[in-house]
Amino acid sequence: MNSAERFLIVDDDITFAQIMQRALARRGFDVDIFNSSESALKGVQKQYYSKAIIDLKIAQDSGLVLIKNLKAISPDLEIIMLTGYSSISTAVEAIKLGARNYLCKPIDIEEILLAFSTKEDNEEVVLPENPTSLDRLEWEHIQKTLQDNDGNVSATARLLGMHRRTLQRKLHKRPVSN
Repeated sequence: MNSAERFLIVDDDITFAQIMQRALARRGFDVDIFNSSESALKGVQKQYYSKAIIDLKIAQDSGLVLIKNLKAISPDLEIIMLTGYSSISTAVEAIKLGARNYLCKPIDIEEILLAFSTKEDNEEVVLPENPTSLDRLEWEHIQKTLQDNDGNVSATARLLGMHRRTLQRKLHKRPVSN
């Protein structure tokens, strides 16, 4: 990679986006941040970007829809999708839509740059030594759904298909470690 490359970061978490921007700028890259899908699409129409780092959920918008729209405007844009709540279905969808890779937060800039620099046809898949446990994935999914429902336990229980008391018991337990 060279310093002529320009990065596009699309994330509604302003602090996270600024940290990423500073880390990339320290490595000599030009970086622009957009906090919404709409502003990112306008930015791509005005400026050429070679690489994009996109969050899966940008406020109320889907990063998956944004990938599709960005690729329509700039087909050669290399995209890495980031998410705090990974799933196999969204990973597959992101890759089908044109993302180069799908990575889970928290992540550091070196991992992102490595994901951009590795060849697409690399058949060597590195699995983490300690993959996230099912209990931990369940805990994270419950927390995400609860957050999406503004802390409403009854609405969250309905969406998760479980009894409200069962959900309350799960919420009173400590977070499960990886």
